[in-house]
Amino acid sequence: MRTLTLRAGARVAVVADQWRDAFGVVTRGRVQLELRDGEPGPVLGRDAGFWLHGTGVRALRNPGRRTARVRVATPSRPTLTPESERWRTDMDTTNDTGLVAASAAGRTRHTHRIRGLAGVGLVATLAAMVATTLAAALARAVGVDFEIPEGGETIPLAGFAVVTGFFSVVGVAIAAALLRWSARPAERFVWTAVTLTAISVVPPLLSGGDTATITALVALHLVPAAVMIPTLARSLRGRTD
Repeated sequence: MRTLTLRAGARVAVVADQWRDAFGVVTRGRVQLELRDGEPGPVLGRDAGFWLHGTGVRALRNPGRRTARVRVATPSRPTLTPESERWRTDMDTTNDTGLVAASAAGRTRHTHRIRGLAGVGLVATLAAMVATTLAAALARAVGVDFEIPEGGETIPLAGFAVVTGFFSVVGVAIAAALLRWSARPAERFVWTAVTLTAISVVPPLLSGGDTATITALVALHLVPAAVMIPTLARSLRGRTD
């Protein structure tokens, strides 16, 4: 029995002879299978077992931030008895089944991670909507009229809740996409979300409103960001470690 260690982002080529009679179990982190055409395959989580012989998998990758470990068991065969020969035949005939089972396990774990992230995102979205609406009501109470000169319209409180909810859901969708396709989803999400937040404060600055309205609108863009970004980043880290 040996242990294969993969640091964050590392890739190890699969040598067919070394995996001929071997069975792997992920004991820490996550391991992604690289398929024969170079495309990314299923991501296997902790306790997932797999065969590689005869599957065409050409490499193992660590898509996470922390070191991953795979325990590889290879039976010793000093002599081939009828029983051991049967064991080898059975193993060869179940290689594809083992990989399919491992792939299914990886997909199931991934689905659970996405659902967990969506649940956290929903709660954070509701919190962001409430916080932004309360902040807008407080600003209006101290004299901010939220009037936009172009058209002479005043932004209603409900409008803040609707816009906050919409863009918060967009943020959750971005986080889910990064969890699915990025090796470092938390870092990339923070970078993306901060960039989009910075861009979002440009329209208030160009709105032509008075100083109080512009200041309040900029602050109201930062309130939901302060709720959503740390919450989703924490959730992403917890699902990739």
